[in-house]
Amino acid sequence: MKKDIIEKGAILQRDRETYAIAPHIPGGLTDSATLRKICDVADKYRLQLKLTSAQRIALFGIKEEDLDAVWSDVAEKPGAAIGLCVRSIKICPGTTHCKRAVQDSISLGMKIDALYHALPLPNKMKMGVSGCMLSCAEVAVKDIGIMGIPKGWRILVGGNAGARPRLADMLVETSADEGAVLAVVDRIINWYRNCGREVRLGALVEELGIERFRAAVLDQL
Repeated sequence: MKKDIIEKGAILQRDRETYAIAPHIPGGLTDSATLRKICDVADKYRLQLKLTSAQRIALFGIKEEDLDAVWSDVAEKPGAAIGLCVRSIKICPGTTHCKRAVQDSISLGMKIDALYHALPLPNKMKMGVSGCMLSCAEVAVKDIGIMGIPKGWRILVGGNAGARPRLADMLVETSADEGAVLAVVDRIINWYRNCGREVRLGALVEELGIERFRAAVLDQL
């Protein structure tokens, strides 16, 4: 029986015959040339396109024998849409575009994406970066959520919008310095990589309690 082909970023569809892929579009930011190329590929192979909630463009209806050719024609890296790894980082427009933003979510989010996208982990991990407390990147339901506040950044951990929804706990607030945020994110990810458990981060936060988790992750930072 057919199944997802993780090494090709291919997700088996409801018909149990065709696949979907999602090229990596960091932060949902792209250009017209890339959009035209994706549309040309969709036309060539008669595929359907969908803008996803993870700020990617998914191509549906791909025959298994066409997967390699479609990826070759798209000529983009796969988005981490499946597998036990860091998924694409969801990023709001931030101070680059939005009049309500107080922090530069695009700059920070793109750095996080470049560092961690597709990194193998004990379970899947979703992250979001919002430039203000309106939280358009839905940071309160991400494994790691980063929210811009007037004085800097608020880092949340343990959120999940899945089958067992869980609101994230507030871990720490930092200055506006991106390096301070990146240091905390790196500590969280390294702790999680070495935790010896294959559950979502939120289950560990819930089990330990936020105070013990904070001490374990941020001690000696």
